[in-house]
Amino acid sequence: MKAEEIRSLIRENLEKVAETRPLVHHVTNYVVMNDTANLTLCLGALPVMAHAREEVEEMAAQAKAVVINMGTPSPAWEESLLLAGKTARRLGRPVVLDPVGAGATSYRTRLALRLAEEIRPTVVRGNAAEISSMLGLEGQIRGVEALSSPDDPAQLARCAAEKLGCVVAVTGERDAVSDGERTYLVANGHPMLGRITGTGCMVTTTVAVLLSPGGPVLELTAGALALFGLAGEEAARIAGERPGAFRLELFDSLHRLTGHIPAGRLLVEKA
Repeated sequence: MKAEEIRSLIRENLEKVAETRPLVHHVTNYVVMNDTANLTLCLGALPVMAHAREEVEEMAAQAKAVVINMGTPSPAWEESLLLAGKTARRLGRPVVLDPVGAGATSYRTRLALRLAEEIRPTVVRGNAAEISSMLGLEGQIRGVEALSSPDDPAQLARCAAEKLGCVVAVTGERDAVSDGERTYLVANGHPMLGRITGTGCMVTTTVAVLLSPGGPVLELTAGALALFGLAGEEAARIAGERPGAFRLELFDSLHRLTGHIPAGRLLVEKA
């Protein structure tokens, strides 16, 4: 698809989200719960953050999309992550896996691979270091932050999609999204997105919301990254280099874009 076709696809799904108010279940980390909940609302969907193993299967069964985010992992949470993801996939609902910090420790890397293998997510969204670690490659990461991007994110996304058997989104200065055969590059974004915490997790939530009504996974994932990146551009234009103001404006900008995405602003192209 061309960028304008993806723009039309996003608008169509955002209209469906506004009409149906789908529930998006997050099994996510303590750092981003409030921000991703508010972002879900900004996009027109309904968030729930449920982690107890006693209820995650019921909650995932009610949801139209599920986010599996391992940002603050522990052995006690592993079963909840797996149960929620497996339930959603069994019911045919999209699952977006965010392997936060994979590559930073051996525990996180093992967990990311286990979740990918047992859940079989619809999409895996991570930075270059996280995705590289899931391929057994060396990636520069400190804590949960990637310190460098690959020279060819499109190649990384393609290889990861082939290995993991799903759509893979590699986010960074320039994003790449691939299903192993077709690949899109996304150039929307702004450096200020790296000055506040949780923006990667917010992108993951944006993907899940846009996938909730159904439709072509590859194009909707690329479109979600472009939409969020455009919101970052708009927020920076208004807030300048003020991280606190930028964070608030990011929500406002994304909410405005759900009503109108200017023509020609989504920078998506086939690799």
